[in-house]
Amino acid sequence: MNIDNKLAHLQSRFHELSVALSDPEIYNQPEKLTRITKEHSSLKSLVDDYRTLQELRTQIEGNSEIIEQNEDPELTEMARAELKDLTGQAEALEEKIRMELIPKDPEDSKNAIVEIRAGTGGDEAAIFAGDLFEMYRRYADDRNWKLELMDLHESEKGGYKDIVFKLEGVDVFAEMKYESGVHRVQRVPETESQGRVHTSAATVAVLPEAEEVDIQINPADLEFEAYRSSGAGGQHVNTTDSAVRIRHVPTGVVVTCQQERSQHKNRDKAMAMLRSRLYEHEYEKKHSERAAARKSQVSTGDRSAKIRTYNFPQGRLTDHRIGLTLYNLDAIMKGDLADVIKALRIQDNLERMQEVGES
Repeated sequence: MNIDNKLAHLQSRFHELSVALSDPEIYNQPEKLTRITKEHSSLKSLVDDYRTLQELRTQIEGNSEIIEQNEDPELTEMARAELKDLTGQAEALEEKIRMELIPKDPEDSKNAIVEIRAGTGGDEAAIFAGDLFEMYRRYADDRNWKLELMDLHESEKGGYKDIVFKLEGVDVFAEMKYESGVHRVQRVPETESQGRVHTSAATVAVLPEAEEVDIQINPADLEFEAYRSSGAGGQHVNTTDSAVRIRHVPTGVVVTCQQERSQHKNRDKAMAMLRSRLYEHEYEKKHSERAAARKSQVSTGDRSAKIRTYNFPQGRLTDHRIGLTLYNLDAIMKGDLADVIKALRIQDNLERMQEVGES
């Protein structure tokens, strides 16, 4: 089905919904009314744009006929000037409509839970995990997102063995989902006395925050354990059993939280992490199938994929998925991630647009 056929089909569907909403009987069926109203509202902008595009095409056709007839030189010149403007408007509107036809990812509007874990490289990997956290923290500040720490385990030499935090704001997951994967760093570690460049890595996992309505957890499937919180160098040590560990027996998924002094608050945060971890399995399955079908270059969920290299001696960042290379690594590590994420979103949208055109 080409785009015009798709739009004609959606226009017909919009008309059906309009007729349904004009029927007084629909107001006696609240659930059906809500569903139809939502679909009608979601199609209105697209249908309005399509009608405008049809009007532009009609005007373009009329001007083209005047130019072909070439009976009046002055009128023909005016038609040529107007045709150029109309063609530009039509092309821009077609592009906008293509974007509107891209299937929306329902998770994009969700908040995100981000996990950063030190990988290969020992102390340097933990330091790099800390650098990545600082990069995301500054990016979140620029976006006016709220950052909430959920769990962390510090490294004795600096950085984190692992750190988990939530980002809350507008379309957080839509931007952060492209960060999932292995991040590799090449630099001279602070712990290296010989001045040799080492390669280390950290793994980032970005999960859509799952609400209770997204996933149901049977309380009987959970094992709770309270223990005393602790941290590197004696930090965050608590004299009460406020830290919480929760194990989901059917899947073996374990989450911990020790950030709060209250066991109740730690338990709430741990449950939020658990819901998102369990929700992640279904999310990854769905998106892996879609990515495989599209042969997508932009992975949005594979933790094992090496997605990016941060080369400090050359001041270079390379995103291997789209072949993007930038030489402003210092600025990027200070939170200037906008160009990187924008490039990934554009590539993903281009692939989706191609999918829309082929279907």
